[in-house]
Formats: sequence, structure tokens, C-alpha cells
Amino acid sequence: MSALRRRIGNVLRDSPSPSPSRDTTPDPNDEVKVVSKKKLEKIRKHGSSKRRTGAIFGLGGLLGLLLALIFAQSQDVIKLEGLLDVNLDSLMDVIPAGIVKDVKDLSKAEREAANYDSFAVGLHLQSQGIRAHHPVIMVPGVISTGLESWSTGEKSRPYFRKRLWGSWSMMRALVLDQALWKRHIMLDKETGLDPPEIKLRAAQGFDATDFFITGYWIWNKILENLATIGYDPTNAFTAAYDWRLSYLNLEYRDQYFTRLKNYIEVAHMTSGKKTVLISHSMGSQVLFYFMKWVEHRHHGKGGSRWVNDHIDSWINISGCMLGTAKGIPAVLSGEMKDTAQLNAFAVYGLEKFLSKEDRAELFRAMPGISSMLPKGGEAVWGNSTWAPDDLPSSQQNTSYGVFLSFGPKQNSTKLPGKNLTMTESMEYLMNITEPWYQNQVKGSYSHGVAHTKAEVERNEDDPRTWLNPLEARLPHAPDLKIFCFYGIGKATERAYFYKNNENPFHGNVNISIDTSITSPNGRLQDAGSVDHGVVFGEGDGTVNLLSTGYMCAKGWKKIKRYNPAGVKVTTYEMPHEPDRFNPRGGPNTGDHVDILGRSSLNDLVLRVAGGKGDLIEENYQSRIWEISERVQIPEQG
Repeated sequence: MSALRRRIGNVLRDSPSPSPSRDTTPDPNDEVKVVSKKKLEKIRKHGSSKRRTGAIFGLGGLLGLLLALIFAQSQDVIKLEGLLDVNLDSLMDVIPAGIVKDVKDLSKAEREAANYDSFAVGLHLQSQGIRAHHPVIMVPGVISTGLESWSTGEKSRPYFRKRLWGSWSMMRALVLDQALWKRHIMLDKETGLDPPEIKLRAAQGFDATDFFITGYWIWNKILENLATIGYDPTNAFTAAYDWRLSYLNLEYRDQYFTRLKNYIEVAHMTSGKKTVLISHSMGSQVLFYFMKWVEHRHHGKGGSRWVNDHIDSWINISGCMLGTAKGIPAVLSGEMKDTAQLNAFAVYGLEKFLSKEDRAELFRAMPGISSMLPKGGEAVWGNSTWAPDDLPSSQQNTSYGVFLSFGPKQNSTKLPGKNLTMTESMEYLMNITEPWYQNQVKGSYSHGVAHTKAEVERNEDDPRTWLNPLEARLPHAPDLKIFCFYGIGKATERAYFYKNNENPFHGNVNISIDTSITSPNGRLQDAGSVDHGVVFGEGDGTVNLLSTGYMCAKGWKKIKRYNPAGVKVTTYEMPHEPDRFNPRGGPNTGDHVDILGRSSLNDLVLRVAGGKGDLIEENYQSRIWEISERVQIPEQG
């Protein structure tokens, strides 16, 4: 293993960093006045398919980045967003002889994969007379912002102003000095702030979020198309943040919400127009929290009219408004689909390099990640016999309401002795984790439901509720417009089978996903299918449909206590229809991260920014209305 680390380290030191190439072919079709599904889909099928290449990976995270370089089996697809996404083909077939060549080919392969439809959407809308209108501020999702070191201790100096998250420097540090990297990336367990002598800060500007590593785009396609209709650094901004921090500490340590307020006020003052805010994934939770914070008399001090006076629209892309199911196994045992689907050799290698105990510790020591633990309990996610997103029994064998299943009785004091609902799973998580983690979660977040207007009003002074739309209202901003754009039709983690971990690599994580359980002849697109202990449901591959869709389809539209000012909400669902030869899914993907490059999404974003959002028609293609009506949250109260 040490020899392999050295070889990878040598490759990382020599890796090229070229700029991505561009494809400026415009779409010649369409004159669009009212934006409808049919018209939008006319512009989405451009760009050439690219050959799927070994060693392709991108965002991922702690697991995906490591696995892509070392352990993944052929044709594995890692998905960690929510904790972010990673697509990869294996290096296992070429280790050790081919590993150097494959890693060096990485940047070229990703640059080729990035080329489809560059600038085409913007050029098409430019030809229709759409121009930059509102100033735009973008708030990225979880782990998509680069984190750079500002530590000046002796061992940290070689990494000064190097990104220890989101660059080749991260890979270099992870492989060559894992202990140092881990010490920098983890926050202090008791305070949730910087450890002694360590300082990581969010990179700023467009460079913070356009690419994760060289060639792997995140926000770059949106930036390309915004630029085409007249946006530049004077009227478009990226409000990057340290996603590891709890929201309270984002303001306490970095004054993040104060700075965001200032960005918006300056943009409004200099342009004379209200701002369009664009958020993705966790960034949508951050913006929802901000709108509570900015109104409050003891925090942002903006007053009840501030949002209405300064923000025209909020574009909520793939927002995990009610959390995501995969957040629980990540902090419970350092696992999720990404690790469960690996073969035995890959698991062995991963555990030796970064064990599940290490991974669980890392995730727990990043309180921001725990902001995405599921909200709403059994009312949203179901009970022991039923869940709102269940299909008829003829199409689905077991209910999604059983979130953690433990199978036959096993002799372990670590197992609860019964299967658990979402509410019980959250309680179990709090019971078996360390006091420092429990304190961080309980002191920062709330996961319940406010059933009455009086409860919502009582929560006005409790910042723990401000990121939970089931406990906190939208701002008093009748002129605000909310646009919910999200993907559907991609198998998404919904529940798990667990077992006692008989041979832990380390001693503290004594349970693990039971990877021996798989549906016979099951396909991931089938409701309730089980693959290596993971039960799949509807969503965008990372965030469940319940989370992206419920507030947009019903919660903010039909439950007045959550939207007392009657803010207009427009929902547009995007089916996952990937180009099978494109490693990022191509222009029609509905994947949680890759949707940022989807042609029709870019079209919608530019229309809102260009002042034409009122013409966008709603588009529902999932079961979200049926599911929302079955959620056990009363409309009255």
C-alpha cells in the first residue's frame, strides 16, 4: 500500500492543468415567448457524445476521489453528493502497470466530456433578445466549494493557499500525508470551529465553484451561458462558503450571512434592480436560513420588508429542503451506496487506506454535512408499515417507512433489536454517537414539524429551525418568486439493511450495511429494489423526491403557515434521460450535480436572470403531487 501511495503521489505531482476547451455551436431553433416543456426540450439535443474513458471521476468526496485512483472495480459508478457525485471507470484492471498512464489521461478525458453545448443555450437566447437584467448571486452546494489552507505552522506551510479540498493539492496531501490532510480538513469536535493552529477557508470568486478539479465542471456551464447574455464579475457573483461549518458558525466565524447581505445590497444599489439568487443542493438550505436570518431583529436586522425589497427571485436547483436519506449512514457508519457496491478487494483496500471509522469521524466532524439529515420524521418519511412514496404492494414488496432494517436477530449490544423508522433511526444515531457529535447536531439543527401557525411563530427566535421549512416560514415577501428546478427518475438511496460488523478494521464502528442482501433479478429503476443492502426509491440519484419536491409542490403552495405572504412558487421537473456514451450524462441528464450542465436547466436559469421568469410554465412528470397529498402534515393550523 505504501508503494502504491508513492506511485500515485508521483503522478499527482506531474499532473497537467490545462484550461478546458470550448464548443460555441449555437442552437438555431425556436422562437420562444412562453416557456413550456415542449419548447424547452427542442434545444437540448446538441453536442457530440464522447468515448467513456478509464479513470474518469470528478466531485465525489472523501470516498470517490480515493476509490477512483485506487480501488474501484470496472463499471462501478460512485455517487457521493448529498454528498456529491462521482462517475468513474476502474483502474483495477490496469493496476499496477497502467495506473500512471490512466491518471495522467484524466484531465484530457474530462475536458472532452465537458464540451457539449458550451455557450449554445446563451447564444440561442441572445438571438431572441434576452439580455442580462437582474444581478445574479450563486450559492453552491455541499462540498463543491474549494477550501484552501491559510495555516502557517511548520508542517502546513507547504500547503499555504493550496486547496486541501477541490484540487490536485488535495489528492497530493491525501495520498502522501493522510494524517496531515485529515487534521486540516476536520473541525474541532467540541467547538465546531478551527482546530488549534489550523485554518482552512472557502476559496472565493468564480474559481471557487466553476471546476472541482481541472476539467471537472460544476457551475462552469451556467457561467458560460450567463456570460453569453451579458453577465460578468460586475453583475454576477459567487457566494462560496465553508460547507463544513454549522450555519450558526458560518456567521460567527466567517460573517458569511453578513457578507451575503452586503453583496445583495450593493448589487441592488449599483444596478437599480433586485437580485436573482441561484442555489444548488445544500446551498438552497443556506439561502432559506439566510432569509430568516436577514429579517431577524437581533441578527441581520433587515426587517420584514428586506427580502421583498432586495430579492426578485430565488432559483432553487435540486434543493435538499427536507434533507437526504444517505446523510444518516454517512455519519452512522461512514457508508452509503458508494461503499456498499464495491467488491471485496476494493472494500479491503479502502478500509486499509481510509476505514469506515475514519470516514464516519470525518463526516461527524463536519457539522455542515449533518444539516442534511432528514427532516420531518415519520410524517414525511413513513412509519413501520407505510410511507407516502410507497407504490402499490403489487409493485413494491416492502414499505420505505422502515428506514434501517437489521434482519434476523444478531448478538450485538450495538443493534437496536428491531427495525427502525426515520424518527427511530435519528434517535438511534444520537444514542450511539459521541457526546460531542450529539451536541453539535442538537445545538445547531431541528428536524421536526410545526403543525400550527403558533408553532411557526414561536420558532422565529430559534435559529435551529431556520433551515427546516417544516418549522419556519418563507419571508414576508409577496413579490418574491421561487423557481424549483430538479431532476427525477434516477434511482436514489431510500433505506438500508444493516448488520453487526463482526470484523471491524477499527473498534468503534461496530455496524455496517449488509451488502449480502440484493433483490433477485432486481433493477435499480424498480421501486424498492435492493442492491448490496441499499434500498432505492425516486429522486435525482442523491436527493430523494420527497426532499426536492414536497415543499415546492405542496408545502409552500397549500399550507399557509409555511408561506403566509403567498410567495409564488413555480416547479419544473426534469427527467433523467442521460446520453449513455457521455460520462456526465450529456445535455438531458437529471443527475443531482450534472444537472447544472443540462441544456433546459441553463435555459430556465437565463430566462429568470433575464427578467422573463414569469413566462415559465410548470412541468410535473413524477408522482410528487400524489406523494405530497399522502404526507402526514395537516394543511390547516
